[in-house]
Amino acid sequence: MRLLTLRTGNGTATKGTVAVRQDGDTLTEINGFADVGALLQDPTWETTAKAASGATHPLDGADLAAVVPSPGKIICVGHNYRNHIKEMGREVPEYPTLFAKYAESLIGPNDDLALPQESDAVDWEAELAVVIGKTGRRIPEAEAGNHIAGYAVLNDVSMRDYQFRTIQWLQGKTWEKSTPFGPALVTKDEFTAGPLMTSAVDGDIQQSTPTGDLVFTPEYLVSYISTIITLNPGDVIATGTPGGVGHAQDPKRYLQEGQLLVTTIEGLGQLKNRVVKEA
Repeated sequence: MRLLTLRTGNGTATKGTVAVRQDGDTLTEINGFADVGALLQDPTWETTAKAASGATHPLDGADLAAVVPSPGKIICVGHNYRNHIKEMGREVPEYPTLFAKYAESLIGPNDDLALPQESDAVDWEAELAVVIGKTGRRIPEAEAGNHIAGYAVLNDVSMRDYQFRTIQWLQGKTWEKSTPFGPALVTKDEFTAGPLMTSAVDGDIQQSTPTGDLVFTPEYLVSYISTIITLNPGDVIATGTPGGVGHAQDPKRYLQEGQLLVTTIEGLGQLKNRVVKEA
């Protein structure tokens, strides 16, 4: 099952969003739920989504928000692909490298990506996102899959100059309107980590690695993070990026105004974001 958050009423005084189920080229409203994050708060969300029979919309031209627009937590993992660890000159970590991101950074799968005036080193980072569907604390790894609602595509766009000002990365990782997320939550029964993930800038492939090459698997990350803090429905774990980032190239390459960043994971979908300079 594929679940999305659709913006409605554009150009009118009744703008809003609604959770929808995708069936081929048709989106069906899941009445009573403003977005996928709200839907996941319902313990019967799967049954509710499957039974939904609300108003329908064509997928073509749909104005999609970030699939979970306001997660309670966005927890990101650094150095989780061996080829990226190597290109950045680091050692394979014994434990996950964790940092946070805030909801204000999220944008929809086709929204403009804000290029800030203050940074000259804006880099791409294609990632597999895990979305939590069931509350848990100290979840055993063997049971972690039961707490995963599904998966989505995310790009952890990073302002490298700010990221490396200090040893803490947060300030380079959570700029407003910088993180494409979507297009859909694909439930775990329809996706297993493994398919190819790519990022491309103006059609030039920069990253291309199977999502199964993670050092720490989604299940391990759910277990590890839930040891520290309770994971709730709608929380997001961004599982890390593979090799091919612009900062590691010689010469370094960064996003420029007008470029198109395309992030794809086979079986999950694609993000297409035009880079637009902030006023």
